[in-house]
Amino acid sequence: METSRTMTLPEAGFLLNASPALRRLLEGIAREVALRPGEILCEQGDEGDALFAITEGALEISITSEDGRKLALDKATAGDLLGEIALFDPGPRTATVAAIGPAKVLKIRNSDMITAIRGAPDLAVDMIRLAGERMRYMSRQIGEQVFLPIPARLARKVIYLVDDANDGSDNLKISQANLAEFIGATREAVSKTLAEWKREGVVNLGRGTLTVIDRETLEKIADLDLI
Repeated sequence: METSRTMTLPEAGFLLNASPALRRLLEGIAREVALRPGEILCEQGDEGDALFAITEGALEISITSEDGRKLALDKATAGDLLGEIALFDPGPRTATVAAIGPAKVLKIRNSDMITAIRGAPDLAVDMIRLAGERMRYMSRQIGEQVFLPIPARLARKVIYLVDDANDGSDNLKISQANLAEFIGATREAVSKTLAEWKREGVVNLGRGTLTVIDRETLEKIADLDLI
């Protein structure tokens, strides 16, 4: 269900450096969408024409392989942005996004943005700058996936998930299979890496759980200086 009222967009993603004037313009055309648990916000292959900003709840981002297997890529929570490419250039969605539980997002359509920008052409420069920043970020992410070894990718993902939980602990409730899906590796490779980390005292493992014990060593494995 979409509702129309002035909303506040999160200061995140490519909107982090948006000018106050551009932020006000985008907030004026945003529409709130409420999602039920399991409801799909957008599906891989669908025509995409909007950006989404999550204000409540969490969404799973996944793709379907050619042989029909679902691959979970990430989890997005309040404050995260999705679908920035579609805001600038509408086209097929590259992933499926579904609500993990009750959730709310703000939706900004490309057509509404274009109309608003035409009424304030000076802000088009701001939009071009933000698009360039996002392209650089995405190129860096692709480089990590292609060139980083599995331990570094896994360490970065574990650190990201622990920090994203924002509950003050170093515990994760996640299966090794899901971790493997997140970083595009086999479960066997992830299991082997985690077992080595456990022997070295970097993490502790339980049934469907992972606890970071030595954050400093994990950050060295992640090689965060390259981010």
